[in-house]
Amino acid sequence: MSIRDVYIVDAVRTPIGKFGGALAGTRPDDLAAHVVKALVERTPALDPARVDDVYFGDANGAGEDNRDVARMAVLLAGLPVSVPGVTVNRLCGSGLEAVIQAARAIALGDASVAIAGGVESMSRAPWVLQKPERAFPAGHQQLHSTTLGWRMTNPRMPAEWTVGLGEGAELIADKHGLTREQQDAFALSSHRKAAEAWEKGLYDAEVVAFPGVDLARDECIRDATSMEALGRLKSSFRPEGGTVTAGNSSPLNDGAAALLLVDEEGLRETGREPLARVRTSAVTGIEPQLFGLGPVAAVRRALEKSGHSFADLSVFELNEAFAAQALGCLAEWPELDPGIVNPRGGAVALGHPLGASGARLAGSVAHQLAAAGSGTGLAALCIGVGQGLALVLER
Repeated sequence: MSIRDVYIVDAVRTPIGKFGGALAGTRPDDLAAHVVKALVERTPALDPARVDDVYFGDANGAGEDNRDVARMAVLLAGLPVSVPGVTVNRLCGSGLEAVIQAARAIALGDASVAIAGGVESMSRAPWVLQKPERAFPAGHQQLHSTTLGWRMTNPRMPAEWTVGLGEGAELIADKHGLTREQQDAFALSSHRKAAEAWEKGLYDAEVVAFPGVDLARDECIRDATSMEALGRLKSSFRPEGGTVTAGNSSPLNDGAAALLLVDEEGLRETGREPLARVRTSAVTGIEPQLFGLGPVAAVRRALEKSGHSFADLSVFELNEAFAAQALGCLAEWPELDPGIVNPRGGAVALGHPLGASGARLAGSVAHQLAAAGSGTGLAALCIGVGQGLALVLER
């Protein structure tokens, strides 16, 4: 059986809203439907009925994104009811996992045209209540927030594996001797690059505003922040001696992203020039408390499979869950030129709507390769509970 080439024809995303911000009033299934609809409308030559499957990442799925949000997006977007949809969960890597699964289906001949993306509304993530162990309990019951992190943890899990995400970032800072000043400087750079990218119109080709919502730009970018302002923030996770703050961490966010993937036949039907070609991917595991270093091995494995090295990369989109996490990964890739990493800003500034972030990264790499006209790009994320995911694209 021959392996087919897989092309990314287009990629879109919403502006990313802040927690409780402009997109907080919008359901996640509506966010997902919006990017699916926008993606199809931007390729009018393609019959929507030709979409063989829709893959969507979603990290929580505990609220309005329940019952297979990918299928809900298909129906709400007005695609033919014959178009199926499947929702995948690899926590923070869910959106990129969706892209990889769609690409794999096309490469194997199971599909010719697919949509892949991700969505998350952290603002609207509900509280959940466990069923009582026996009927008619008289006592109070505990609600669990599904916004982020560990909940209803299995007591058999070792305590060191179930530390909070912020403490995991502190552990990486300890491991690599990362100072508060280094982390704040990284965060400041992320905001400045993001603000400059928006000012230059570099996001115009991929961002599609949600109708009726007054949000034209990613909501968490702080153009006027400074080292002084960041330095005034208190440590968020360690009362004494901590270095990780709200200012050098990614915020809580809402948003969605989607990509159109095709084989050669599908490409001809779109009548468009592809942004990029999918090359290889890789996933790896690591100790859960060091989840932030998950991309280290995944990136090396993906590059090795592609026949490329760090020197071949022209752009690298690395999710910035925390400045400490991103800096820790960079410290373990001494061959990598840090100047090519997140040239348009990263998640510390843009935001990190969990299930959508991986699709945003892949779409951003594809658009940057198309703008350059050639090159090799890579998208990668760390994943809670200790995983790393990477995707290599070429043009």
